[in-house]
Amino acid sequence: MSADKTAEVFAFSASTLTRPKFKTLPPLSLYVHIPWCLKKCPYCDFNSHEARGDVPQDAYVDALLKDLEVALPSIWGRKVLSIFIGGGTPSLFAPSSIDKLLSGIRARVPLYPDAEITLEANPGTFERARFDGYYAAGVTRLSIGVQSFDPRHLRALGRVHDADEARRAVEAALMIFETVNLDLMYALPGQTLDDAQRDLEAALRLAPQHLSFYHLTIEPNTLFHRYPPPLPDDDAAADMEQLIDTTLARAGFFHYETSAYAQPAHECRHNINYWRFGDYLGIGAGAHSKLSFADAILRQMRWKQPQQYLARAAKGVPVQEEAEVTRADVGFEFMLNALRLAEGVPTSLFSERTGFSLSLVSREIEIACRKGLLEPDPAVIKPTALGRRFLNDLQQIFLPDPKPARKRVASLVRLEATGVER
Repeated sequence: MSADKTAEVFAFSASTLTRPKFKTLPPLSLYVHIPWCLKKCPYCDFNSHEARGDVPQDAYVDALLKDLEVALPSIWGRKVLSIFIGGGTPSLFAPSSIDKLLSGIRARVPLYPDAEITLEANPGTFERARFDGYYAAGVTRLSIGVQSFDPRHLRALGRVHDADEARRAVEAALMIFETVNLDLMYALPGQTLDDAQRDLEAALRLAPQHLSFYHLTIEPNTLFHRYPPPLPDDDAAADMEQLIDTTLARAGFFHYETSAYAQPAHECRHNINYWRFGDYLGIGAGAHSKLSFADAILRQMRWKQPQQYLARAAKGVPVQEEAEVTRADVGFEFMLNALRLAEGVPTSLFSERTGFSLSLVSREIEIACRKGLLEPDPAVIKPTALGRRFLNDLQQIFLPDPKPARKRVASLVRLEATGVER
C-alpha cells in the first residue's frame, strides 16, 4: 500500500473512532468552590448563597478534603499545575481555614513547584492581616471583585463595598502578591462611555498586573432577569469594548483571551488551561470537573446546595451528576474554549486534548475559514479579527445539532466559568 493510501486509511479510521484515544493526558488543574457570599448580587447566576449567621468553615474544609480523597483514584499520579479558590466569596474564610485547606490538598496531591494558587476576594471583606494570612498559607495570586469604581454603578450592581474600600484592598494586595487581578464590568445600568473611561483610568492608576473586563449580561434566574435595568445599547457597549481594548493595549496589557488582559508573564495559567481544553477537578458545592482517561472524557457536577453537599461529601458521595463527553460534542467543546484565545492554539492540540483526529471538525473549519472567521493557516486554529468580534457565531459553527444551540452554549459557558474570574 502506498504512503498516500496508508495516510488516507489512517485518517478515515481516526475519524470514525467512537471513543477518544489519548497518548498523554492533558494538564490538570484543581478548582475549589466556596459557595457563601455576603450578599447575592442581582446579576449573579453562579452557585452562591448569602451567608446567614456563621459559615461552617471547619466542616466545609473537611468536606472539601473528603471530596478530594474520593476523587483521588481518578487523578492518581497526576501533578496539579494550578489551584483556583472561587465562589461565592472565598475571602469570607479565615486565613487559618485556607491554610488548612491548602495544607490538606498538598498532603493528598502533588503540585508543581511553581503551581499558581489563586483566591477570589471581595473588597467588602478586606483586612490587611487577612491578605497577609492568605499569602502565608500559600496563595500566590489574588483576584479582587471590584466591578466598578463608580458609587452609582456599585449601588446598581448591589455590591457591598464602596470605591474607597476597593482601592485600599487593591493597594494592600499589590504590596503582598506578585500578581493581582481586578474584575471589572462594562455596559452597566446607566453607564456612559465617559463613565467606562473613568473606571479604566481608576484601575490603571492602581497598576495591577491583570485585568478581567466583562460585558454585563442578563442571565436567567437572577434579579436582573426578573426586573431588567436600563442598559446601554449594543453600539454603546461596542464603543466601551473598543475603548477598553485600545486603552489597555497602550498601557502595555496583552489581550490574550476574550475578557482577559495581562502584563507580560502575568497571564492566568489556571484559566489558560481551561481554554486549551486541559483537565480540571472541581471540588465543593456545585463544582464541575472535566477529566480525561485513556479512552474517555468525563464531566462531573457536585451537589449544589451547601448543606446537601456537606452531607453527601461526608458519606463519600459528593458527585451528583456524571457523564461522558461524546464524540458528537467534543469538537464543539474544544472550540468553545480554544477560540477564546487571541493567539489561538496549535492545530496539533486538537488531537492531543480531545483524543480524536482533527478530521472530526475539518468541514466546520473549512466553513469558518470561508466566512473569514478563522485564519486559513493549517498550523494554527485562530480566530480572525472578524471571528473575535463575532465569537458566538464562530463557535456555533461547531455545534453538532443547531436546534438546542442556545441551551447547550449557555450551559457550557456557565460550566467553563467555574473558576474563571468574573
